[in-house]
Amino acid sequence: MTDVTRLSAAELADALAAGEVSSVEATQAHLDRIAAVDGDVHAFLHVSADDALATARDVDARRAAGEQLHALAGVPVAVKDVVVTKGMPTTAGSKILEGWVPPYDATLVERLRAAGLPILGKTNMDEFAMGSSTEHSAFGNTKNPWDLDRIPGGSGGGSAAAVAAFEAPLAIGTDTGGSIRQPGAVTGTVGVKPTYGGVSRYGLIAMASSLDQAGPVTRTVLDAALLHEVIGGHDPHDSTSIPEPLPALVEAARQGAGQDLSGVRVGVVRELTGEGYQPGVQARFDESLELLRGMGAEIVEVSCPSFEYALAAYYLIMPSEASSNLAKFDGMRFGLRVEPAEGPVTAERVMAATRGAGFGDEVKRRIILGTYALSAGYYDAYYGSAQKVRTLIQRDFAASFAQADVLVSPTAPTTAFRFGEKLDDPLAMYLNDVATIPANLAGVPGISVPNGLSDDKLPVGFQILAPAKADDRLYRVGAALEAALEKQWGGPLLAQAPELG
Repeated sequence: MTDVTRLSAAELADALAAGEVSSVEATQAHLDRIAAVDGDVHAFLHVSADDALATARDVDARRAAGEQLHALAGVPVAVKDVVVTKGMPTTAGSKILEGWVPPYDATLVERLRAAGLPILGKTNMDEFAMGSSTEHSAFGNTKNPWDLDRIPGGSGGGSAAAVAAFEAPLAIGTDTGGSIRQPGAVTGTVGVKPTYGGVSRYGLIAMASSLDQAGPVTRTVLDAALLHEVIGGHDPHDSTSIPEPLPALVEAARQGAGQDLSGVRVGVVRELTGEGYQPGVQARFDESLELLRGMGAEIVEVSCPSFEYALAAYYLIMPSEASSNLAKFDGMRFGLRVEPAEGPVTAERVMAATRGAGFGDEVKRRIILGTYALSAGYYDAYYGSAQKVRTLIQRDFAASFAQADVLVSPTAPTTAFRFGEKLDDPLAMYLNDVATIPANLAGVPGISVPNGLSDDKLPVGFQILAPAKADDRLYRVGAALEAALEKQWGGPLLAQAPELG
């Protein structure tokens, strides 16, 4: 049989159901792969071998007893370290939470456990999800499996790198301004940001509560649909959770794989293409549009003029919400506690010492920016104005979706850059999210599908956006594009990646 770590999640699920491999064998194979290559990649902050194998043994026993199991039962998964896991360390990539073991599971983790997916461990990330390169983790950089001198995207670079390096067939990421889709683009993986409220945020360590959304990181569109259906749906613990069932995502992905897009209107967002995009990125995007046209899709151009201001609005709203959410890390209740070296030990001085030692530079930068934007005298000028721009962006989406069923753009303007290349220029770093941020501000779903290699032989991504609660459209169009591309390539894009180890 083929190396199980190279199987897609759907293929592995079929092999498990057919008795060709056991969950213990599949889980151990991925643990062995982690042991072999993660010293170079550093995708994981914590590997939970005993817990994963215990789940795998339970699944195997239940399957042997004839119990009806979930389709993905026994397929291993990795979880971004911003999602709380009972009995398993959760740090959000920060020294301030180093060693913290939560007493409860996030809702999506409960759903993974209930479906029988062994959790391999927790993946590396930019501290508190603040970054586009995973260079802001307090525990070291994650490397891009395509080129270990380059970033894997961020903030969820660990989840994307784990999937791209065949250390896990599935992973969970979170997307506040592109942190699932942008890592997907630069590592050649599929990343999905569901509709805001489509996957419970209960148990996510919040950065920006009105923007954060958990979602799948996988190697195929079908795998993403399968995982999305496991973790999605209404959760009474989350007041922002949509009280409706998910659309038929897996069915949409299977339909799309038939490569018939007759009657589907695909809108090209004028403001998210052209100038500022790496030539190879733009070339692959244009080629993908022709593939969609060849499958019967109607290609139309739409304009979203307010998108020009999305980046500026996001970098006022997000830091403002982050400064409020991170106020709880004060050295008093949980996590790191640092007392002043000299002088009286007061609450204010403990808080200052703890936050000074526990937070990294990027987190401090965004807290300061957000606190300033929310301060008396500046609230209306900055935060209030940014929220008005957010409304304009939502109106632009509504107008565009009246003309098209889905909107498309390159996922990121460039391929993966080298470590340190943008670390000293926060504004250049923030520009990586220029194409992904509008979806978070409007709450609409988006997917990044690998659509080839740029001139530098590094992967690029094709972004598809749909109206809120129409996530099934992402999977139909994404699966169609994926099938057409793989027919051209003779297999998945990741088959062209350099071998590790």
